[in-house]
Amino acid sequence: MELLKIIFLTVLMFFVIVAVHEWGHFYFAKRAGILVREFAIGFGPKLFAYKRGETQFTFRLLPFGGYARMAGDDPELIEISNGQTIALRLEEDKVRKIYLDRLDSRKNVIRGEVLQIDLVDDLSVLLDVDGESVRYSVHPQAMLVVKGKETQIAPRDRQYGSKTVGQRALSIFAGPLMNFILAFVLFALYTLMAGIPLDKPSHLQVGDVVKGMPAAEAGVLEGDIIEKINGKPVGTDANKMIESIQASKDKPMVWTLKRGEQEVDITVTPRAADNEQVGKVGSSIITFFPMRSASVGESVTRAGTDMVDTTKLIFQGFKQLINKFSMDDLGGPVRTFEVTGQIAKQGIVQLTRWTAILSLYLGIFNLLPIPALDGSRLIFLGIEALRRKPVDPNHEGLVHFIGFAMLFLLMIAVTYNDILRLFG
Repeated sequence: MELLKIIFLTVLMFFVIVAVHEWGHFYFAKRAGILVREFAIGFGPKLFAYKRGETQFTFRLLPFGGYARMAGDDPELIEISNGQTIALRLEEDKVRKIYLDRLDSRKNVIRGEVLQIDLVDDLSVLLDVDGESVRYSVHPQAMLVVKGKETQIAPRDRQYGSKTVGQRALSIFAGPLMNFILAFVLFALYTLMAGIPLDKPSHLQVGDVVKGMPAAEAGVLEGDIIEKINGKPVGTDANKMIESIQASKDKPMVWTLKRGEQEVDITVTPRAADNEQVGKVGSSIITFFPMRSASVGESVTRAGTDMVDTTKLIFQGFKQLINKFSMDDLGGPVRTFEVTGQIAKQGIVQLTRWTAILSLYLGIFNLLPIPALDGSRLIFLGIEALRRKPVDPNHEGLVHFIGFAMLFLLMIAVTYNDILRLFG
């Protein structure tokens, strides 16, 4: 049952982060009058889909991302050419459905050969019906029907490219913006749930304990309070205790620990690891600060501080990755799921903070000037604003395609590396 709970919380976290991001794209695209064909959470095979209004909402197997597919943003896949035989269904003298196959089985339709058709600007079709040329007006929300699937037409004023640079930029930037807002809200919520630490620490406490290392072998448990080392009080200086452990390589140390209401003595012998010359016990030492309740105002203030501090750490990570690139420093979906599962075991409070960090990271990462990401698309819009004319869509599309292919290959390599590390 506990495993199912962790899996559920992990999937829910990814769902919330991705859904908020894509909802930003979706909402501001709709506000601009753009036809959003699909709002998808996840990639890969379709698990569930339903249609509301003009948009199909889809849930897919792999919850690693999503997309809001806008009309005109991708090439329209259905084309009708002159000389093609089609069938029209009219409502109130307007074409509402255009059938491209199984024409003989369609009832209450007009069949004929296309002489001229414009579903973008003029919204009309000129049809040869039994030797007579007849022009029909097409409804701006008419459907193309082929192989049992309906696709709504996209007049020019409903396409992404027809909107102003500002409207398009807002619909792109809104995704990362929603991630920033979500991160701020979650940081504030975390402070309300966890509280604010007091200025003075009260004790040292054992954090994570690594299996196979001296602390775990001796029986030290996460959460134990460290009171004495070799009979001497340790105080609240974690660095001093770490230095003491490092200097005690291969020398037994007697730890006096408070575990609940009991006091226990455990002998721990630090040893070197990974060709290092200092002793290690395989556990983290945490300086514990008592907590007090936070007011709403304090939670908002600390959320802002957490946003700034976490942003600095994220960019420091980018800098270190550029200066010294290593595949082992990259984590893909597998590692992210692994870490999220570990944090979910600590409870909803820590998972809330982790979700805030990931949401902030996703927003920042998407704004990087990497082809196929939101940041790259905003750069092309900026170039268009300066030139006062759009960049050739074919050139821009090629850049995004190459960028997406490179990111996809990198994701495969990182995921493969994560799996080897996990099973190794």
